[in-house]
Amino acid sequence: MKVNEDTFPDPVPAQDGGEDRRQRKARQTRDALAAAALDLILERGLADVTVGAVADRADVTRRTFSRHFVGKEDAALDFVRGDGDRINALLRARPADEPPLLAYRRAVADWLADRENPASHIRPRMRALLALVDTEPALFAAYERIRVDAQEESIRIIADRLAVDDVRDLRPAVVVDAAAGVLTAALRAWARGIQADHSDADPDERRDAHPGDRPEDHHDPDAVDLAALVEQAYDALMGEAALAASHRTTPVSGK
Repeated sequence: MKVNEDTFPDPVPAQDGGEDRRQRKARQTRDALAAAALDLILERGLADVTVGAVADRADVTRRTFSRHFVGKEDAALDFVRGDGDRINALLRARPADEPPLLAYRRAVADWLADRENPASHIRPRMRALLALVDTEPALFAAYERIRVDAQEESIRIIADRLAVDDVRDLRPAVVVDAAAGVLTAALRAWARGIQADHSDADPDERRDAHPGDRPEDHHDPDAVDLAALVEQAYDALMGEAALAASHRTTPVSGK
């Protein structure tokens, strides 16, 4: 296959009771198509890439492409779906007594810190693709569809944690929309080249970071800065919420 080998990790061997051979083959084909779509779009531009070109780059037929994706945009952004699935899996695993907003924030932190199954956003060329999402309406629409699907699942998870009906109770949707919105804002800022503010950090902190925690230990040199930017975005949300609560007033009845 003529795809960038750094775009996606090598397939993880199935454990007992895991994927069978057919499922592994399907996953490998899907990953190859996603990598091919991403590579071609960044090389040629979205308008100059066809589904046929993506299929050819991945060495499969167009019919095979259609079994996995509805279009080239969905293929190139398949990593977004995978990351959403990973965040939701980590959210399910958070302690039951954690407040929902904190649970989501820590699930995101766990996702960004995972070395064995690293977030696709921190791999090479992903930053360029995320930047392109803001300028290409078709890519943006595909991104939004995938993001909304992931958030709907997050809402169901939070509703289960709270033992409430997510249709009748607003809290799950409010928590997820706020928490996921913070993550989206941080990712878009990162894609535009905005870096985290390290002015309050210990000057020796980054130099003395453990191996694997320094930017140079990751595929993308800005990986650690992305995690810091996400944390600062969540701090901003919490600060604004606290400020709003301190200025809350009780309406005067009859006026």
